[in-house]
Amino acid sequence: MHELSYEAPTSLDQAINMLAAAGENGRLLAGGTDLIIQMRAGVRQPGQVIDAKKIPELQTLSFDTQNGLRLGASLACCKIIEDATAQQQYPGLVEAAGLIGSDQVLARASVGGNVCNGSPAADTTPALIALSAVCHIAGPNGTRDVLVEDFVTAPGQTVLEPNELLVELRIPALQGKAADCYQRFIPRNEMDIAVVGVGSCVALDGDTCTAARIGLGAVAARPLFAKAAGDSLVGKPLNEETIAVAAKLAQQAASPIDDMRGTAEFRTHLVGVLTRRTVKEAAARARAR
Repeated sequence: MHELSYEAPTSLDQAINMLAAAGENGRLLAGGTDLIIQMRAGVRQPGQVIDAKKIPELQTLSFDTQNGLRLGASLACCKIIEDATAQQQYPGLVEAAGLIGSDQVLARASVGGNVCNGSPAADTTPALIALSAVCHIAGPNGTRDVLVEDFVTAPGQTVLEPNELLVELRIPALQGKAADCYQRFIPRNEMDIAVVGVGSCVALDGDTCTAARIGLGAVAARPLFAKAAGDSLVGKPLNEETIAVAAKLAQQAASPIDDMRGTAEFRTHLVGVLTRRTVKEAAARARAR
């Protein structure tokens, strides 16, 4: 029988030391909603599970207009969804976090865990890309920051070294008339994996777009930052014509595959549809601020 030990460190230093001692045999547990399923399926067989729920730095939820939002990597999604400031400042991120699973799953799962799982179809990663989020990482050699669009390198793989962990996600404050939106397409009404997910964030000065970012999920081997699509909107009014151009560029950035959830052609079509919808909704929210 496979032997398994369980540890629940109460400090960041303890967790880093435990990961270093365990090496490739150790696995951090942020919520367990992915890891436990993988262990049951035999996909992952760690010798030591290190529970991150009792580490204060990984349970952070704070916001100010200078530093923006800081989300601890093991903070349960339900805490974010229920937070009035997050709802007001980052409705797109709240939308994405609320789609991760059922109420029971949301009580355990974390945005940090969703990102670290490395799924190309993760809901929160495109939303975080749209918001210019930064992953704050700690390990035996100190700390480092990685843009969220660079964090996932391949399906199930990230930039994390064996002894490192994601401490928190740092999301800049949205200034002035700026807002975000996340939408996805799934075959069922709920509780499913995205066929395509799109996160958009736009900033306005009057009718003119001053900044825009678009993140794509489930259309490549990792979540994508559709830079050209967002850049095409800057300095222009957000209307049907300019948004259609951005949608076309987002489609060009995608490189989807055919699988049981949809064809590459269908996914490419959805990228255009969801880009148009999320940009329009983000703009409407921005104008209302």
